Amino acid sequence: MADRTTGEYVESSLSGVRYRAFIPSPLPPNPSIVWTPELEILRDAANQALGRLDGIESILPDTNLFLYQYVRKEAVLSSQIEGTQSTLSDLLLFELDETPGVLADDVREVSNYVTALQFGLKRIQEGMPISLRLLREIHAVLLRAGRGNTQEPGEFRRVQVWLGGHTPTEAEFVPPPPERIMECLDPFERYLHDIPWRTPTLIKAALAHVQFETIHPFKDGNGRLGRLLITLLLCAEKCLTQPLLYLSLYFKQNRDEYYDRLQAVRTKGDWEGWLEFFFKGIAETARLAVTTAHRLRKLFAQDREKLQSLGRGAGSAIRVHQILQEKLVISVSLASATLHLSYPATNKALEQLQELGLVREVTAKRRNRLFVYSEYVAILSEGTEPLKQSAN
Repeated sequence: MADRTTGEYVESSLSGVRYRAFIPSPLPPNPSIVWTPELEILRDAANQALGRLDGIESILPDTNLFLYQYVRKEAVLSSQIEGTQSTLSDLLLFELDETPGVLADDVREVSNYVTALQFGLKRIQEGMPISLRLLREIHAVLLRAGRGNTQEPGEFRRVQVWLGGHTPTEAEFVPPPPERIMECLDPFERYLHDIPWRTPTLIKAALAHVQFETIHPFKDGNGRLGRLLITLLLCAEKCLTQPLLYLSLYFKQNRDEYYDRLQAVRTKGDWEGWLEFFFKGIAETARLAVTTAHRLRKLFAQDREKLQSLGRGAGSAIRVHQILQEKLVISVSLASATLHLSYPATNKALEQLQELGLVREVTAKRRNRLFVYSEYVAILSEGTEPLKQSAN
């Protein structure tokens, strides 16, 4: 189809140098999206996959355990898209106050993401709608510590930012100047609140993500918050009862196309191409989450059978195994305190788990050793290898 306009360019200047910044038109798109049969099929497949994902509670014995760790995987992936080098194991060690040295700032950013998501979900459960106020509150949590705490957490930017290049004139994309942000954000908020009319949730999440990234309202953290917005919208509008869908792995694996699709909306008005990419990602990600849940259920059952083979000595080991399903990495002292089990009994249980190949020690300490639930971490870590950094 022919290119269509999705905004306008305005002349601006920085340090006396002139450049052009983009002001997006308000949502919904005008002219409207062209719903080809192929695009409708992809939309329906995405909605069906979401429905199956929402039934995941029938697969897992404890959805909260799965959710606890899946959120952490998302945090790692979303932060990696922004260039952090931390891994899921780094985050788990960080949360046990075993900070992995040189990666401390990276891991703190990931930890902030977990906290920000939990904060946003709690506010939604308390009845707050997704709004500019909520996005500012979440942003303040997202950047409250580490490198981001100097980037005006919780405040809309008062400076010009750009994507790619050393100056706005060299940039791949220049979002609105700071003095034009609110005229973009006000209609964006109205769209989130179904003004002028209601938009189906999945389509709203797709379009709102692009619009948020295009406005780029904060000095830093826009990518992470924009990806959080997708999950928050799906939960706020009851497409999901639990925050079980995260697109960061899909975006990471298709990083170039992700950025190209965003830019094609701005330059060509190609909303249909973005929706095709987005719907495929929803369906693929939902199916992967369900598959992962099946694999974990099978893993837990197999490992419990191994522990029951210990006979009379299985009781403490099974209790430690249950804690490992939640924590993944644990010390003898933490397991002992959590289970109200003696240190010697806990230590013996972990050694039994190690002998059966369920856990491995990740420290060489004689005291306060750390053990990781090996196969569980391996399953969750799939796809979380840090992106290769360029030589320059």
